[in-house]
Amino acid sequence: MAFGFFKKSAAPAASGKDNPYRDLTVKNIIRETSDSVSLVFEQPSEKITYRSGQFLTLILTIDGKEERRSYSFSSAPDIDSDLCVTVKRVNGGLVSNWLNDNLKAGDSVRVREATGQFTTEFAAAQKRHLVMLAGGSGITPIMSIIKSVLTKEPQSRCTLIYCNRNAESIIFKTELEQWENNCPGRLSIVHVLEKAAPDWKGYTGYLTPSILQEALSAFSADGLEKSYWMCGPEIFMTRAAKYLAELSVPAEVVFKENFGGAAADKKKTEAPADAKVRTVTIRYDDDEHKVQVEPGRSILESALEQGIDLPFSCQSGMCTACRGKALAGKVELINQQGLSQAELGEGYVLTCVGRPLTDDVVIEIM
Repeated sequence: MAFGFFKKSAAPAASGKDNPYRDLTVKNIIRETSDSVSLVFEQPSEKITYRSGQFLTLILTIDGKEERRSYSFSSAPDIDSDLCVTVKRVNGGLVSNWLNDNLKAGDSVRVREATGQFTTEFAAAQKRHLVMLAGGSGITPIMSIIKSVLTKEPQSRCTLIYCNRNAESIIFKTELEQWENNCPGRLSIVHVLEKAAPDWKGYTGYLTPSILQEALSAFSADGLEKSYWMCGPEIFMTRAAKYLAELSVPAEVVFKENFGGAAADKKKTEAPADAKVRTVTIRYDDDEHKVQVEPGRSILESALEQGIDLPFSCQSGMCTACRGKALAGKVELINQQGLSQAELGEGYVLTCVGRPLTDDVVIEIM
């Protein structure tokens, strides 16, 4: 799927809790590759606000069951007049396949407000170098960020290292080339293909430390402050993070957005024998809710079962749609992949994989 997942920046999520649910009309379906489409939605009269790098949660009814999935914006605010998310098929992916096969122009789709922390502030006075590492459909939020950097920060530049199966699977290939040509010296693109035609002049195979080092050495002395932005499948993210660490890139300037399947990543564990029902206080949207959490259940599961409408999407601890801050008490996270060490240290939790360990847990969802 194209779950849009986590970053570590101080930028808050877009506002809009007064009306978190909206119905959007599909304006166009763009076939990007044989297995990916961009869904273009008309901006409603009461505009949806978002930031480059954030994601939108689509709410669909498939075979009589409600399904929610989060997809990153490939459009950029103040640059693209319409809203656009891009969806790549996933083997066995219920929603990604349904969207590729069934959605058409004129259809109406229920969505939940934009959110996500894989974003940054843009300012004309900034002068920096964003190094972007993308694998497959991980290009989606990165495309949004690239557009904003090149448009809003004339002194900044981007380098994109983009890994794909083959040339035919490169999403936004033509659009990326156009941005590169229109912004000479400010956008550099390095393609890495697992399999390539004999006349291919770029890198072939998987991303390796030597490929990354060679690509990065091309701008190592440009004098610009650098940050590193990664998005893609789990194996790509693991390798890329390892290679950056080996190249002594400080962890605090590396920002990550994991793309992964909900079912594959969701971890189940048995509750301890001495576990008991605990009451969790959740503050959200100017309301305070008391949630009774049974042993072995997550805070989110319990809240939804009790009719409390909270933000969520993947339910696997990968996205940040359900992120909140624990103001009191102790919460166990079955999966911590969606949060950085800094966020964990600040008390952030994910309610979809969170279980209360004490009776005084208070969580604020912003």
